Amino acid sequence: MRRGQGIRSLHRNASREGRAGLAAQLRHPPGGRDARTMLLAQFLDRTGSGVWASSSVLYFTFVAGLDARRLGLLLGAAGVAGIAGSPLAGRLADRFAGRSLLIGCHLLRLGTMCLLLVCGGLGELLPVVAATYLGDRAAKTLEMLFATRAAGEQRSTYQALSRSAANAGYALGAGIAAIGLAVGTRDAYHALILADALSFLAAAVLVWRTQEPRHQGLMTERQVAGSAGSPGEAAAVRGRAPSPWRDRGYLLFVLLDTPMNLDDSILNVGLPLWLVNRTAAPHAFVPVFLVVNTVLVVVLQMRVSARVGLPRQAAGAVLGYGLTMLACCTVLATATAGGPWSASVALLGAAILVTAAELMRSVSSWELAVSLAPREARASYLGVAGMAQSTQKSAGPLLLTGAVLTAGPVGWIVLGAAVASLSVVQRRTCLRRLDAQTATVETDQPSKALLPTR
Repeated sequence: MRRGQGIRSLHRNASREGRAGLAAQLRHPPGGRDARTMLLAQFLDRTGSGVWASSSVLYFTFVAGLDARRLGLLLGAAGVAGIAGSPLAGRLADRFAGRSLLIGCHLLRLGTMCLLLVCGGLGELLPVVAATYLGDRAAKTLEMLFATRAAGEQRSTYQALSRSAANAGYALGAGIAAIGLAVGTRDAYHALILADALSFLAAAVLVWRTQEPRHQGLMTERQVAGSAGSPGEAAAVRGRAPSPWRDRGYLLFVLLDTPMNLDDSILNVGLPLWLVNRTAAPHAFVPVFLVVNTVLVVVLQMRVSARVGLPRQAAGAVLGYGLTMLACCTVLATATAGGPWSASVALLGAAILVTAAELMRSVSSWELAVSLAPREARASYLGVAGMAQSTQKSAGPLLLTGAVLTAGPVGWIVLGAAVASLSVVQRRTCLRRLDAQTATVETDQPSKALLPTR
């Protein structure tokens, strides 16, 4: 009872924080000074990533000289490498300090971006870009672990701040890239690559200035050995820790969470291609989607997170995500009927809806990935959970371009209905696992009360 009251109290505090100013929250985030430093590191990281995301395709096309087929092969293979980054980071975080691993990820990407300046041709670019993607996904997983350890029960508040800082960084990076792309020379592209590399160096320095957070249930192997009475006891503790790869319930959650990330591909791939190929809206309208998305995420993420601070609320938000995606896909299906103005209004509405879905997904997926994982093995579990977003980034664009857009308006309706149906299944399975966890805790409490005290 006391624990439940404590969590509800934290949720009320989070609700008040959600109504507070974003700037004030960034100055005093959950986790204190180290959390504030990490948020600044994420902002710089995402600024560099925004520079590269906005210019990479054009760089590979006009500077590296790759045609569409080789470019698709390069990005596809790199995406597969990125999928491995999340579980690898989670596995290593069970054995080594997450802070050191995150610094290593930043330095890895610093090195690979510098190598791009001297690489030419698919054979040289493939391992370099694959290593970059792997380091990127590993870094995001380690940032998630840091927040879980440092912010504790206030992790949803920290996640909202992280999302706001990241989107602001992406927007700044896109603006910097626009200047370089306007110049369009080889030297300008190289300057953009160096800007991305320097952002990783700055992020590594900031992470180095933080302290390794410690939180119950999220200890490295060294900490486990220190807390156990002997090496044999430490080995026994590690042996009892469950493996996410043998936890079918958690693997089902990760599998269902993959389509719960499709808003990313719809925003970045589906909306622009649908506008260009199937509607009468002007092509110059495409940048509006990202502007609307960035502004809404920065302004609303804290308020949404304040309403989804508990695991069962996160499970409810999954259903909201599915219904919002169904509404978005329905609006997209109707955008083909009408002139430029009506098509533009419909696409703008779809952009707002997909952003609303993203806001719900970002907090529900985060909270459930943490809450459904056993406390003693959260690092490895969260590494596996990160595969959902990585897999979607690889498979989502192929699904949209190969099936949905080809099928026309019917394809959007089928996609929306499928996501909504899967969200119902995901909500049910998550609530069932949460109920089982609660029953286990209630069963264990009387047993612990009978143990003799020292």
